[in-house]
Amino acid sequence: MLKGKQRSYLKSKAHNMSPLFQIGKDGISENVIAQVDEALEARELIKLKALNNSLYTAKEAANELAEACNAEFVQAIGNVFVLYRENKDIKRYNLPK
Repeated sequence: MLKGKQRSYLKSKAHNMSPLFQIGKDGISENVIAQVDEALEARELIKLKALNNSLYTAKEAANELAEACNAEFVQAIGNVFVLYRENKDIKRYNLPK
């Protein structure tokens, strides 16, 4: 579970990122979950976008993907959301305590 300062730190790091994946009308499939899982393993912090024709809102998609990938929900603004999962081997972000 992320604390407030940690969440703020990750929000600032994600601000300049572009969305890596888009959730469209096909929703969240096993293939999407696998790709998001790989991206989280490689990057730790990723930004995604729920398209207007999606069956999910950004928060719904974020919560479902976070649960499926064992990740943390950082934030959702409009149709864009951010997920984080710490990599035990190679840490990219030193979260504040």
